[in-house]
Amino acid sequence: MSSGSKRLKNLQICRPFVYGNMAVPLKEDRSPDIPPDHTHSWTVFLKGVNGDDLSSFVKRVVFKLHETYPNSSRSIEEPPFEVTETGWGEFEISIRVYFVPEASEKNVVMYHHLKLHPYGPEAEQQKSDGATVTSMQYDEFVFSEPTESLFEILTKKSGAVLPAQKSTMVPFSTQSENEELDRLSDAQSKVQENIRRLTERIHVLEQEKAALQSL
Repeated sequence: MSSGSKRLKNLQICRPFVYGNMAVPLKEDRSPDIPPDHTHSWTVFLKGVNGDDLSSFVKRVVFKLHETYPNSSRSIEEPPFEVTETGWGEFEISIRVYFVPEASEKNVVMYHHLKLHPYGPEAEQQKSDGATVTSMQYDEFVFSEPTESLFEILTKKSGAVLPAQKSTMVPFSTQSENEELDRLSDAQSKVQENIRRLTERIHVLEQEKAALQSL
């Protein structure tokens, strides 16, 4: 067994992340390169909750779009792990995550239903305002008995290392309940800030497309 590939027994370590999409209606002065039946610009993404750099243990992320898109399997090998496109319909996107070789972990896949339109009692007003639509989920990568190399990668920065009971491998946290609540509250605030930044980025992309059109 090579150095660093030995697994650490009775140990779990996790990293939180969020995945989903943001979408905004296209404006009338959009780029001529965008098909006329497309109604929205959207970005599907996977990122760390607290702004953590997932690339320390994520080798690449493959987003599988609807087959009508050219090169429908988009492989992103460095952050930001995201794909921006335009379209008119909602569909399911598979997000497959490949880990670095040192991890010796199988790839994992999750599914996200692309959301373009607002729903709920305020949907009509949001459509009228051209509001940004956000659909996002929280999850965690949980590594049971990680390799020594992966453990070193994940603990270079502050991380959640959860010892486990020998018989059941059920993780427990040494933090108090109040500390956990504070941590989650802080994470939620940072997620909202990331959403705001993504929204601004989408608007900048639209402006750049319009500028290119005028050249």
